[in-house]
Amino acid sequence: MDSARVAELQQLIFLCKSNPALLHDSSLAFFKDYLQGLGGHVPEKPGLADHDEDEIIESDLELDGEIIDPDDDPPQKMGDPSVEISEERCDAAQLLKSKAMQAVAENNLEEAIDYLTEAILLYPSSAILYAARARVFVKMRKGSAAIRDADTALKINPNSAAGYKSRGMAWSLMAQWEAAASDLRLASKLDYDEEIYSILKKAESNVRRIEEHRRKYDRLRKEKEARRIQHEKHHQSEKSRDPQVEDPDSLAVLRDGEVISTHSSDELEKKLKAAQNLSRVVVLYFTATWCGPCRTMGPVYTSLAEKYPKVVFLKADIDELNDIAHRLNVSGVPTFFLVKDGKEVDKVVGVTRIGLETMIKRHTGQL
Repeated sequence: MDSARVAELQQLIFLCKSNPALLHDSSLAFFKDYLQGLGGHVPEKPGLADHDEDEIIESDLELDGEIIDPDDDPPQKMGDPSVEISEERCDAAQLLKSKAMQAVAENNLEEAIDYLTEAILLYPSSAILYAARARVFVKMRKGSAAIRDADTALKINPNSAAGYKSRGMAWSLMAQWEAAASDLRLASKLDYDEEIYSILKKAESNVRRIEEHRRKYDRLRKEKEARRIQHEKHHQSEKSRDPQVEDPDSLAVLRDGEVISTHSSDELEKKLKAAQNLSRVVVLYFTATWCGPCRTMGPVYTSLAEKYPKVVFLKADIDELNDIAHRLNVSGVPTFFLVKDGKEVDKVVGVTRIGLETMIKRHTGQL
């Protein structure tokens, strides 16, 4: 008999010994029938008390504003900051900027981008040019491109009101309301205008709703955790007497083809460690219940987990694991990390199915 098949059978038996409740899974009905046919005893299916019957299902959070998907265009051309700027270059860049503004007035946005890109290549140390192009990208509803330009403008001039305004507007397009409110407040302090006020008002309203939502479900999760601890105390003595019982969190990652939610830093570390021991690539997906794009990505992520059963697909709520998100510098959702041999090897904020699948293939040696 094929040794690989024998090893798989041994692993299945080990899992069932560790967690007999698995025998009641419909996919293992044939195995349960086989055991019973041999006269084996299969423990009764655990009652509701042994399961997470009080799973917290968060309601959708109603927020103001239309949500767009992140743009997947290749990064726009950036200027070389080491270029020496002559008066001729500066004048030519200013002329191109004027042409770009005229194109914007005529709603020729692609043409405006071309003019501004040419101007940036001539005068790459101008925060004004980057902020101007960011604003056009906002008009084109290309939030990711706008943020890249606004970031560059703010690196050149940390007091660029236009940079903060463009980035804040881009964050609002992508439903990153807290980041949007932060940038728009700074823009308003530096150079107040009615447009900033209008968008900031909407962003702050959404931030208040998000914070109220977090507080509510944080309280519910704490109550649930207290019940879980109390429940575990009742079974601790029985568990300690059974040498076959293994850590269910570590075993959970061995169930191929599933998305595994993590609810604590300890739980996440155990699963990452188990994946490392198995030499599995891990995809760690930070999401949020209030995130519109995440609702679209959810089914996609599940289908990828089914398609790549030897990759560990973990999911974490940015509000629930805020400390981990902060440590990993997660500034928005959806954010994806790829972990290999216990180390972060890739990261992307907002991505299409094709982009995420390509990343997975690259790090699993399938490209």
